Amino acid sequence: MTIVTNSQDSIWAFNVDDDTQGIHRELADGISTRIFAGQNAMLSVVRIAPRTRGTVHSHPEEQWGVLLKGECVRIQGDEELPMRPGDFWHTPGGVQHSIRTGDVGATILDIFSPPRDEYKKPGKGFGVRP
Repeated sequence: MTIVTNSQDSIWAFNVDDDTQGIHRELADGISTRIFAGQNAMLSVVRIAPRTRGTVHSHPEEQWGVLLKGECVRIQGDEELPMRPGDFWHTPGGVQHSIRTGDVGATILDIFSPPRDEYKKPGKGFGVRP
């Protein structure tokens, strides 16, 4: 999908596979994301390389995730659940969570509410708060 517009501010349609769109962040080695922030919610298209493990972290924002492609294990609290495309999960604010991949990587759509301030700019890291 190609979006033609005269102003960056008027773009309102995006594509999950278009790497030129969004705010780019490297969350960790092998984990990158593109952020799309609104006033009350934020979407994050996360790509995780094979054999990669995310940092266990928490944040006050509510988070939903959908596995779009690949395979992963979702870690939340003391539970670990294997996920396949189409599976999705909910993480309340303040709950410790992470993710890992095996021989196959993953593409995930994360939804945050409210938007995470630290994700509104390019950078590195999960933005874990003390």
